[in-house]
Amino acid sequence: MKDIYDVVIIGAGPAGLSAAVYAERAKLKALLLEKEYMGGGQIVTTTEVDNYLGLPGMNGFDLAMKFREHAVSMGAEFAEGKVQSLARQEEDWCVKTEDKEYLTKCVIIATGASHRMLGIPGEERLRGNGVSYCATCDGAFFRDRTVAVIGGGDVAVGDAIFLSRLCKKVYLIHRRDSLRAAKVLADRVLENEKVEVLWNMVPESIEGEEQVSHLKLRDVEKDIQTELPVDGIFVAIGMEPNVMGVPEQVLDKEQGYIEAGEDGRTALPGLYAAGDVRTKQVRQIATAVSDGANVIAAVERYLNGM
Repeated sequence: MKDIYDVVIIGAGPAGLSAAVYAERAKLKALLLEKEYMGGGQIVTTTEVDNYLGLPGMNGFDLAMKFREHAVSMGAEFAEGKVQSLARQEEDWCVKTEDKEYLTKCVIIATGASHRMLGIPGEERLRGNGVSYCATCDGAFFRDRTVAVIGGGDVAVGDAIFLSRLCKKVYLIHRRDSLRAAKVLADRVLENEKVEVLWNMVPESIEGEEQVSHLKLRDVEKDIQTELPVDGIFVAIGMEPNVMGVPEQVLDKEQGYIEAGEDGRTALPGLYAAGDVRTKQVRQIATAVSDGANVIAAVERYLNGM
């Protein structure tokens, strides 16, 4: 007879670790499953975090470890494993990893989302050293400097407008000759004197030793390569939710995120989502941590038959 947990939390980023802390406070029998050895989520690769309340300038890795240490100090139980499937078994859930099965009354999916990468030379090497995937997180580090935003959708155009308030110059690099963003946003960015749109351009490599120094671009119409000196590069070509093994009926048909509100509840009983993996407007450390608290409150209500 397998032990049955009150809740299995999948993912040890800020949302999952926050949920683990609140689960321990609620005296729930909880397990936190993480596919990586240390966990921590996206912030592990963030050089500096300046927008988490009370800890300005904190190194991302150090902040992630602080979150984990807090959960450990509360007595949270951890296990390593990549989830292959989730299945409803009568009134419980079966969580399958590569080599184990866990039975639980509730599941919280806190697996986050991954930024789509350009996949060009220099991108991975200079990530966190001039290459960013979050303008609202890192824009302040480039105040009065020159930056490039890569993309042509709502997020990219919104990032360019946001950065124009901080930066000396913003280049918006798009591979087509028209923007995919909503017309109201496109009009705003085209009217912005600090933003210059480079049409029909694709990035080929990101250059620099320890920091970004310039971007190599290719004109797709003329097949000419040029170099663009910049201090920072913001990649805004979309995100992909990490939803492997998640039942399709709870996924947003348009973008693939888990459909869940602030309480984390999905359409399936006992199945919850927290953090960047769920449908939401703002994906930040602060909102992920908040999700962790909210979702445990909802789990408690469910377990108490409310």
